[in-house]
Amino acid sequence: MIRAAAIAAVAAVGAAAAGLAACSDPGAPTTLRLWAMGREGEVAAELVAGFEREHPAIHVEVQQLPWTSAHEKLLTGFVGDATPDVAQLGNTWLPELAALGALAPLDAEVAASPVVRPADYFAGIWDTNQIDGTLYGVPWYVDTRLVFYRRDLFAAAGAATPPTSWADWLTVLRAIKARAGADRYAILLPLDEFDQLLAFALQQGDPLLRDRGRWGNFRSAGFRRALTFYLQMFVEQLAPIATEVQVSNPWDELARGYFACFLHGPWSIGEFRRRLPADQQALWTTAALPGPTGPGAATAGGSSLVMFRRTTHPHEAWQLIEYLSRPEVERQFYALTADLPPRRTAWDDPRLAGDDQVRAFRDQLERVRRTPPVPEWERIVTEMRVVSERAARRVSPATTPAELAAIVDAAVTELDARADQMLDKRRWMLDRAAGSAP
Repeated sequence: MIRAAAIAAVAAVGAAAAGLAACSDPGAPTTLRLWAMGREGEVAAELVAGFEREHPAIHVEVQQLPWTSAHEKLLTGFVGDATPDVAQLGNTWLPELAALGALAPLDAEVAASPVVRPADYFAGIWDTNQIDGTLYGVPWYVDTRLVFYRRDLFAAAGAATPPTSWADWLTVLRAIKARAGADRYAILLPLDEFDQLLAFALQQGDPLLRDRGRWGNFRSAGFRRALTFYLQMFVEQLAPIATEVQVSNPWDELARGYFACFLHGPWSIGEFRRRLPADQQALWTTAALPGPTGPGAATAGGSSLVMFRRTTHPHEAWQLIEYLSRPEVERQFYALTADLPPRRTAWDDPRLAGDDQVRAFRDQLERVRRTPPVPEWERIVTEMRVVSERAARRVSPATTPAELAAIVDAAVTELDARADQMLDKRRWMLDRAAGSAP
């Protein structure tokens, strides 16, 4: 009862504010509210200054949200009828806000837009914004993971260029480990991260969830292959049994040769360039992820721009999204944040096209895949990390192929059980909707 009363009170305040806005000076500029997170929120005001110059009758009020509280703020805003007009939204949060009915569909706006052209966007990134065939967001910046590696250590192991298949990659990693000795490794796969295993799983043909996201699909042949490949690197001690917090930082450790490669995102480029001395800058570079039989897929991460259904200024809100989606504005955004642009034409900028270490991300972005578009996914993938860590801690150089298969079987069975439990409410809702359909 207390919660219901609080929600009602917040809604009443929102309604009163809307009434005051309706009585405001009709000659005053239209005010749009934009919520953005982290570093993006810091620079958003600089970006929208150009929009306001082009649209002097529109004022954009930017609110920066910390990532740690942004999710709660968005849900509170929805419950209290206090959502912004436009917001930056992580693409794993988009299914949840769409399921709540908080977001405005954007298909009609995109179809009529001379600016936002779907074919110019990396397909896997664009796909993260579509739920059941409806578009709810426009990619703002992209994120994925690929391989950061030591040129010299790979070359000494016989790989002048990075291998592109799992089999060739294992061959090189084994050669690196043989040269490195017992106290050094070929690769870092932090046990407290899910990104590495998730990328290997996305390279398979089998979906991670089945039947429209109703059930887990971790017992599929594809996920079994991915988990077996992942665990094999711990069996052979190619990777240390360690979490990220047990490694001082991956940039310095790669430079000193504690391991020869690791999987990370574009922000690590800046870290390497800031942290390593000039005489070590030539030691490292980047490469796309290997796949089962050739260049592999990776995760489709990043943030998108969304319009909230309750906006009273949909035309102006869409104009803001269009402006921030222009290739030249995306290049400005990259210069301010180093966030990678989601449009191919934005990559024509020499700062991107002429940078070898950044250009590998351009290649990888052509092969990114979305995670299941269900609100429960973030909880499920956290369970995937917990179960895979437990499995990795069970293996050793003495683990036989039969024992490894048994460890994999137990892990995928447990993962499906945990996922199915989390998806119970989703199944109920989908079954109820299907039963009420005419």
